[in-house]
Amino acid sequence: MKTTFYISAAVLFFSAVLNLTVRAQENPAKTDESGYKFTDVKIIPHTPVKNQNRSGTCWSYAGTSFLEAEILKNGGKELDLSEMFAVRNAYKVKAVNYVKLHGTANMGPGGEPHQVLESIAANGLLPETAYNGLIIGTELPVHNEMDNALEANVKAIVENKNGTLTPVWKRAFEGLLDAYLGEVSAGFGFDGKQYSAKSFADENGNPDPKNYVEITSFNDQENYKPFLLLMPDNWDFEPYYNVPLDEMIETIDFALDNGFSVAWAADVSDKGFNHKKGVALVPEKDWSKMSAGEKDSVFIEPVKQKTITPELRLQAFEDYSTTDDHSMHIIGLAKDQDGNTWYKVKNSWGTENSRYDGYFYASVTYIKYKTIAIYLNKKAVPKNISKNLGL
Repeated sequence: MKTTFYISAAVLFFSAVLNLTVRAQENPAKTDESGYKFTDVKIIPHTPVKNQNRSGTCWSYAGTSFLEAEILKNGGKELDLSEMFAVRNAYKVKAVNYVKLHGTANMGPGGEPHQVLESIAANGLLPETAYNGLIIGTELPVHNEMDNALEANVKAIVENKNGTLTPVWKRAFEGLLDAYLGEVSAGFGFDGKQYSAKSFADENGNPDPKNYVEITSFNDQENYKPFLLLMPDNWDFEPYYNVPLDEMIETIDFALDNGFSVAWAADVSDKGFNHKKGVALVPEKDWSKMSAGEKDSVFIEPVKQKTITPELRLQAFEDYSTTDDHSMHIIGLAKDQDGNTWYKVKNSWGTENSRYDGYFYASVTYIKYKTIAIYLNKKAVPKNISKNLGL
């Protein structure tokens, strides 16, 4: 009996050791292996990171986060505003555009941050507690079926064989929005008071889109003039103002220095964007000329970065190397251990699988190269640039 006991104990001991070893290999301790050491030097007050999950609504998360920071900037209280109210309202406008343009308009879920403020101007504002859009029972947005159903609906309307449209197609489309996102109540309670969407917007400054501007930099356009930036997510055909590349960076810096945050539309399909590692950069050496080891080390040890010219930036946009992938929220400035400037960016992919809990640091080089546009308060534009733009 004793021999059996000793053998069994030994088996259990070595099994336990083996099990712990396997578990340790499967779940290694989370360590900061990055050679990039960032020190935040300016952080704009803002609200916590959220998670768009399986939805193409980054533009609403970025625009809503930007608006929440604007409210804080103006002395308001911290609010958790509804992203899905703007998404719902945007889809209604998209549907009308799609039908009027006989099916040639963009009906996808994407958009731009300015569309959040346009939605507020037309429809008012709701807190998350009054409209979270989670009617199907998920904890986070899951929109693939909804996106397909909405597009199929308007496509069927355009392709109908009657020759003319019925007067109820808009109501039918809105019924789909009710089914997937929930109906909008005429009134709601918040902090012990009753509001409508309009009165809630009024209570929180009723932000006017006319007080904001979208700025970009492409050297095939005349500087300081508005132009139609042709890309699918600018489905409401808003004008963008063009400035020289260095002045776009100057504008971001001036805004942050003066307590304003910046909504940022950019490309994140570039190999230099690594959300898990928490950095976005453009190494001097081309990715195609790097070994596998070099590609990995770029995100571990600081490297020299490429010089970005207006010509290189335009070429990347025209050959689809830079596309309008994602909207985010620039909320601060940081320095690395070598004194280089980086921008701290709030993302909308939750806090998991991220070195900096849902934030990352983008180099000046990456901002120059991969920015589609920035969106900000007109008061956040340097006076000389504002004058040139006629703001």
